[in-house]
Amino acid sequence: MSQPTTSSGTDTAPLIKVTDIAYVRFGAPDLQKMADFLNDFGMVEFTRTDTALYMRGTGVDPYVHVTELGEPGFIGPVFQVETEQELKTLASACDLPVERRTEPNGGLVVRLMDPNGFPVEVVQGLTPALPQEDRAIVPSNDAFTKARLNEVKRVGQGSSHVKRLGHCAIGATDYVQSAAWYHRHLGLIKSDEIYIGEKDAVFGAFMRCDRGDMPVDHHTLFIVGTGTPGFNHAAWEVSGIDDLMLGHEVLVEKEHTPVWGVGRHILGSQVFDYWQDPWGNKVEHWTDGDLFSANHEAGLEPVDVLMNTQWGKSAPPEMA
Repeated sequence: MSQPTTSSGTDTAPLIKVTDIAYVRFGAPDLQKMADFLNDFGMVEFTRTDTALYMRGTGVDPYVHVTELGEPGFIGPVFQVETEQELKTLASACDLPVERRTEPNGGLVVRLMDPNGFPVEVVQGLTPALPQEDRAIVPSNDAFTKARLNEVKRVGQGSSHVKRLGHCAIGATDYVQSAAWYHRHLGLIKSDEIYIGEKDAVFGAFMRCDRGDMPVDHHTLFIVGTGTPGFNHAAWEVSGIDDLMLGHEVLVEKEHTPVWGVGRHILGSQVFDYWQDPWGNKVEHWTDGDLFSANHEAGLEPVDVLMNTQWGKSAPPEMA
């Protein structure tokens, strides 16, 4: 783990502010094997070429997971901005071109490299897809609110319904350098920093998009100073808790590899369920997470809070 430190270098003005994470790229030697797993996980195929697989959720993003034919592993994250001018601003500041995308649904892209050697893309203008049907959310009758009257609750069966990509988590050689880079280039801001021992021994942070008064996910990117660059996990939002649990049963039945869950995180508050794809990449279903606007102050929490849960088992060693 890299030397903890107190400063994350996120007090400089960002070049742009991304609106969300769009999709993640992986490599794999067998596109059909990846497609079969992701179908069980709750995605559907958008399109494929001889060398790439594009999988979508139920939202308007044309795809939320891309697999390139080749060596297995994580390649990098892709973020999005609203306007072409933002791409031009970023490109000019970094002395890079704004390129026209040749992948499905067009648009423009600026290609960066983060301090850990991960290629990071910022895209704009992808043609949206038509939303697909989600699993219906049947109202619940809890002890305080009785929303379902004269109606039975039947949640159906089948895989979860992935809606969108929510976040990505990476290991960094130097947390401070990485957090500063993602703030400067993408406008990400801190939701919670993590420390070990003394409170000034900060080694990681959950970072979110800055959309002003508009609430956004508690984190879009989690950076942890492991001392070595690496991929930890990527996480997709599903329709709800019933949808997550039904998907869990499908993944168990299909004998995929579980990692951690089901439980409820402390930081971010979401209900989670982690699995491995066929090449060991950790992927997460989540629902019911916290939403913060830009004026919400960042927290500072010990590592035990990160690794424990509100309910469910604590994190296994493979999540570190």
